Amino acid sequence: MGEVSLVDVSRTFDIRIGSDTHTVQALKRVGFTIRDGEIAVLIGPSGCGKTTALRIAMGLDTASSGQVLVDGREVHGCGYDRGMVFQHAELLPWLTALQNVMFGLEMKGVRGQQLTDTAMRYLDLVGLKSAANRRPHQLSGGMKQRVGIARALAIDPKVLLMDEPFGALDAQTRESLQAELLDVQARTGKTIVFVTHDLDEAVLLADRVFVMRDGRLQEIIEVPLPRPRGDLGALRGSPEFASARYSIWQALHRPTDPIQ
Repeated sequence: MGEVSLVDVSRTFDIRIGSDTHTVQALKRVGFTIRDGEIAVLIGPSGCGKTTALRIAMGLDTASSGQVLVDGREVHGCGYDRGMVFQHAELLPWLTALQNVMFGLEMKGVRGQQLTDTAMRYLDLVGLKSAANRRPHQLSGGMKQRVGIARALAIDPKVLLMDEPFGALDAQTRESLQAELLDVQARTGKTIVFVTHDLDEAVLLADRVFVMRDGRLQEIIEVPLPRPRGDLGALRGSPEFASARYSIWQALHRPTDPIQ
């Protein structure tokens, strides 16, 4: 199982401007459930709280109130039931691609031949078996992100959390990785929560799109595209793609009316 829920989650923090202290509310009673095996995309303007929600789900940030549940069990802090892929791969530069994937496994307590075999299997899953001995400076941006995905998957999390992982890549590499992510999800069945600003990316990847505005969940939109998605380039020209994309655009631009 890999169901993850945010239950009535709020997050506030204080900032100082001169001698004054101001309270900022990043999230306001956000609640949703991502189903087991689903790809859910969080989308919204900068500052709407989507990355904060993702970090709280991972345990990298703490909610001011509310709960995070994985398969109905409340979780506190980070855990091996959740893996995270960041906007930049954040690889350790002195380690090879294989060693970077092994790092998380070592932290989990995996040793010996199982450590190497497991890391190599996940590098192979993302198409980088032949680059196992390269260091990060010898990898392209897309390859680095593939290593980051392999590292997160190698610990066998129930939920994979992805914070704009393709946002800094060129358009061709981005489209290639979108297709590869769908293929990896089909083969592993992982639950994925994916943050993006890109409407096309949201429609191409998601089963459901969670639109956020001003720290609240504005709307949930079902994407009526069956899996497997096949040729993503051809999919962009379909009426279903255009309709789903327009629905998200409308939700992003209509007056705030949170579903809570």
